[in-house]
Amino acid sequence: MKMKRTFTRMAATVTAVFLFAAMIFAGGSGILPSASAENGTPVYKSSDLFTDRDLKQTADLDKAVSLTVEDGKEIRITEAGTYVLTGTASNATVYVEAGDDDKVQLVLQDLHITNSDFPCIYAYNADKVFITTAEDSSLTVNGTFRTDGSIKTDGAVFSRTDLVMNGTAELTIQSTDNGVVCKDDLKITGGSYTITASSKAFEANDSIRIKDGTFSLRAGTDGLHAENSDDDSKGYIYIGGGTMTITCGDDGIHATSVVQIDDGTLSITAKEGLEGSFIQVNGGTINITASDDGINAARKSTAVEVAVEFNGGTVNVTMGGGDTDGVDSNGSLYINGGMISVNGNSTFDYDGMVSFNGGTVYINGQQASSIPNQMMGGGGRGGWGGGRNGGWNMPQDNGDSTPPADGWNGNPGDNGGRGGRGGGRRGW
Repeated sequence: MKMKRTFTRMAATVTAVFLFAAMIFAGGSGILPSASAENGTPVYKSSDLFTDRDLKQTADLDKAVSLTVEDGKEIRITEAGTYVLTGTASNATVYVEAGDDDKVQLVLQDLHITNSDFPCIYAYNADKVFITTAEDSSLTVNGTFRTDGSIKTDGAVFSRTDLVMNGTAELTIQSTDNGVVCKDDLKITGGSYTITASSKAFEANDSIRIKDGTFSLRAGTDGLHAENSDDDSKGYIYIGGGTMTITCGDDGIHATSVVQIDDGTLSITAKEGLEGSFIQVNGGTINITASDDGINAARKSTAVEVAVEFNGGTVNVTMGGGDTDGVDSNGSLYINGGMISVNGNSTFDYDGMVSFNGGTVYINGQQASSIPNQMMGGGGRGGWGGGRNGGWNMPQDNGDSTPPADGWNGNPGDNGGRGGRGGGRRGW
């Protein structure tokens, strides 16, 4: 959530110097591979995130096994293969406990399960589990979840291994806790999903990777949530396509490390729209209506720079009244491309430097030639830079980040040129 500013600019400078020194002594360990890339470089490449089988929306049914659910009974799957699931049942669970190298594909074909206290689909062990929707199906848990020994099972779909969701039909999920929980990597490459959950719609430990699909998500807390408490370089969210409508009580999209949006159409109504340590928008259309921060970069990971970066796409942020920020970075702000429109009392708020290299920015309907900074309640200083090569030196307390009179490329020791190259982007 939003971190209130209590540090002075001098404190921020000291912190930056300290972190820079720490990274030198650490030899760069803990930083993501792309952390030192130039401005505009995507953190993740889509081609590296999905396999051919992940992207295939239909299953090979030549050797598939057909199974029908029954009231009060468990279907246990212990071997690799493709399984077609059908029928309507109460208090029934499809339980996958296969070998460590086994890939299991579950094809949902007019499957409807309603449980009172346990997941409808429980992937306990396998190398990877696929859930492929062939005909419209539904999964419901309407009571309080019980544990499986020491394991807290808190999703209508609960997976302890890599999970891929795809298909050509609709999956409707209702849950008194989470909709889909994955303790590893969760990939969604197709299908349609309507989820109503008291807590999170989708939750994963290592990553949530979305390539395509149609999503209608209503959640008590977060729409998409990726968090790894043991390794803060993980817990990232990648969106490379799809159409998504999220209405939730807390964050629309929340990641420990990186939120990267390359494509897709997102409509988010939430307390905060996007939250992560490093937020990068490269494409797509994003519409956010928020009662707190629209986009918020805050320190949750030591593996990436805290920053918001726009390289492309269309972003519209509409804020509620009060102490709210349209784009709030507890670090730096980079605008290299795209169209960003922010409507509200406090439109931009950043603690580090600002680099306005391209793109079009509208503030309350008016095109902006510079980026204001509402740090510490409004009228604060503009961005601060990295000396000769990064950003510009601390401007006067004039309430915005208007470039100096001689342009971005000042003399050494004056305004330090534009911020991108020398000051670093994700690696200080």
